[in-house]
Amino acid sequence: MSQTVKKKKQAKKKPLGQEILSWVLTLAAAVAIALVIRTFLFIPVRVDGHSMENTLLNQELVLATKPEYLRGEFNRRDIVICHYPDRGNTLFVKRLLALPGDTVEFREGLLYVNGAYVDETDIDMSFKSYDSMQEITLGEDEYFVAGDNRGNSNDSRRVGPITRKMIVAHVRRIVWPLSKFWTSVE
Repeated sequence: MSQTVKKKKQAKKKPLGQEILSWVLTLAAAVAIALVIRTFLFIPVRVDGHSMENTLLNQELVLATKPEYLRGEFNRRDIVICHYPDRGNTLFVKRLLALPGDTVEFREGLLYVNGAYVDETDIDMSFKSYDSMQEITLGEDEYFVAGDNRGNSNDSRRVGPITRKMIVAHVRRIVWPLSKFWTSVE
């Protein structure tokens, strides 16, 4: 080998400290990007339990988006990721049924919002509840959520309304199992 080739190879080799710093900075950048994505764009969430059957099944992995909820754009019937009062950071998957100022009532399992019957026949509920719930009026920062499997769901009928900051994201797609990959849940 010529002298110039040997010198170029020696010059390209970084000192150990510089190499370690390069790796640390690369890993820190990757973690920062992942945190920004998870905080502001979307999160993957595993469905834990049977409260959303048959719309979402136990152990399915869903992709939930955040931008519209960070802007406060909530819609009835959205499937949301939320927290409950006094339940820490546990995530729940529920359907958003009523918005601030709405009145909500269940009569023999049928949903009424603002006094009007809400037709939910398009939702494939695995177990319909025939329970009744007296009408409640939601406050200015209260939302009412329930599972699609109404007979097997711990939701606003039991824990009460949730606030805007308890709603984390809007479920958009199923990403696991592969047989349902990218199936829309809207």
